[in-house]
Amino acid sequence: MPAARESLLDAAYAALARRPWSGVRMVDVAAMAGVSRQTLYNEFGSKEGLARALVRREADAYLAGVERALTSHTDARERLAATAEWTASAARGNALVKAMLTGCWTERLPSPTLSAVPSSSAVPAQRRADGPLPSPADFVALVRDRAVAALVGPGMPKQEVGELIRRCEVAVRLGLSCVAAPPGEGGATSLVREALR
Repeated sequence: MPAARESLLDAAYAALARRPWSGVRMVDVAAMAGVSRQTLYNEFGSKEGLARALVRREADAYLAGVERALTSHTDARERLAATAEWTASAARGNALVKAMLTGCWTERLPSPTLSAVPSSSAVPAQRRADGPLPSPADFVALVRDRAVAALVGPGMPKQEVGELIRRCEVAVRLGLSCVAAPPGEGGATSLVREALR
């Protein structure tokens, strides 16, 4: 039931924009999605399951944006700059992404445990959501490793690969610093360009 699942996640996200997670009611989410409450519970199991699925979806969307940024240019430095800029803008526009990247969960947001929870769900997407959720350190490693994979050249000497890994981590961490302290003119892009000259 992928369409119903996405509708329910959209409804939960919309509800979260209007009220704190503690005030989001399952019956209201189901009604906004145009499905029965039973369908909601069949899909997610509980409000905690819904929260985990919502966080997983936003994490996946953020990482998909990272992939797009890493293919947006031919120049390696520009790819890393685009990735840092995407990180900063994604966090500005999405409180869940900001919380995931920084580990700063407010009382307005769901704050599911990052470790895996027992799952009895028959829904594959929910079993995945019930698995471990990425921590801020996991995101650094995930984005850095994706950047390295996108930029490493065939037959690149080990020393250059080591330097590439360091540069990718610098770019990721600069993007994250822009989440906590928004940069001035030029944004994350100019910071990365300058740091990786």
